[in-house]
Amino acid sequence: MLLFLRSEKYFSKDNFDEFDELLSWDKNRFEKLRKEGWIDSFRKKEGKRRAIYQLSYKAQRMITSLYKKLEGEEIPESKSSNPLFLEGANYTDKVYRNYIKKLNKTIRQQQHPSQK
Repeated sequence: MLLFLRSEKYFSKDNFDEFDELLSWDKNRFEKLRKEGWIDSFRKKEGKRRAIYQLSYKAQRMITSLYKKLEGEEIPESKSSNPLFLEGANYTDKVYRNYIKKLNKTIRQQQHPSQK
């Protein structure tokens, strides 16, 4: 949903609902995204003018980060940038953490084939 909304830049609730019909049914999706800070109000409803929305800065940053990862950027391994690397991580986080390290090593080897 957020990837579609990114291409729209500004959208109304009607635009959102139109695309939302293609996804699995969740009648609270719009309000959930607003409450969690993924969607911001660009223009509030005034009289007959309807409200217009946009993706929040948080959503834009997340999408940009996702595209960078798809293009081959390493996933951060620092505790300050990635909560999976914090002390006291649970078992699942440790499994993901190990896979991220392996993935990053592969990315580094592809970027610099002579260094192993």
